[in-house]
Amino acid sequence: MSMTQSKWCAITVRQFYEMPFMELMAKAMTIHLQHHKATEMELCSLLSIKTGACPEDCAYCPQSGHYQTELERESLLPLEAVIAQAKNAKANGAKRFCMGAAWRNPPKKDFPKVVEMIKAVKNVGLETCVTLGMLDDTQARELHEAGLDFYNHNLDTSPEHYKKIITTRTYEDRLDTLERVRENGIHVCCGGIIGMGETREDRIELLVQLANLPEPPKSVPINRLIPIKGTPLEHADNIDNLEFIRTIAAARIMMPASMIRLSAGRATMSDETQILCFLAGANSIWLGDKLLTTQNPDSDHDMNLLSKLGFNTPAHA
Repeated sequence: MSMTQSKWCAITVRQFYEMPFMELMAKAMTIHLQHHKATEMELCSLLSIKTGACPEDCAYCPQSGHYQTELERESLLPLEAVIAQAKNAKANGAKRFCMGAAWRNPPKKDFPKVVEMIKAVKNVGLETCVTLGMLDDTQARELHEAGLDFYNHNLDTSPEHYKKIITTRTYEDRLDTLERVRENGIHVCCGGIIGMGETREDRIELLVQLANLPEPPKSVPINRLIPIKGTPLEHADNIDNLEFIRTIAAARIMMPASMIRLSAGRATMSDETQILCFLAGANSIWLGDKLLTTQNPDSDHDMNLLSKLGFNTPAHA
């Protein structure tokens, strides 16, 4: 399939998964090097600004109010705490600062506070991203006016498998929010979670959905499920490492200009598995010991690994 064609189909994407592994890696790396610098890794930082008690029933999420997990609920963080975290993230080399709130959609009383957080983080000198659930047109416009760079709203999985993972929000709800984000001039950050009991066909269909959006997401986080005690997916089988890497490679081939972020689940990966993901086209990671509420590799370990590999991070370039 030509890279200039606008629509991808499952038949074509299936061929990537069925290629000999080395051939697929070579193809993904060739495309990656046509669009990105081989030695560049984008570093981002993620902060949970409001934790737990979410009304959604996402089967993977410890923040859902539907499940009994060990997570402590926290109300919206004060502005000063967010600014301090943003300054720390910048000092550690982050280029973008992302803020996540466990909401179905932003409450009217809290939304203005988030707008102030965005402005404050911009003043620190970082790109901004938020994930706040579903948005209406007015909220999307106000986020744009505040200077928001990215809005994260993942599709999570294929439309078919989605019904087994979430019942409180439809796939169309997610697509509608992405449309509002795009229409208001905010970059889209959108990806999914691998290892939620889905089939290879589901993984293929997720990538088709992402690549066939009106514009491929500028940022595509690919998460590896972290099974959390108390959630319906706590006993999910681990996804095969090579299958996960194939998914990264396919994403790179299908969305050549996007930043492919190796997201949740890195703490369960060996350095060698992560390196294969980088070779397959992943060129962005999260810094910090936590991703919202789940474990992430130690920042010093990450920086040491990137140094060994010869990466120059944009914030340090």
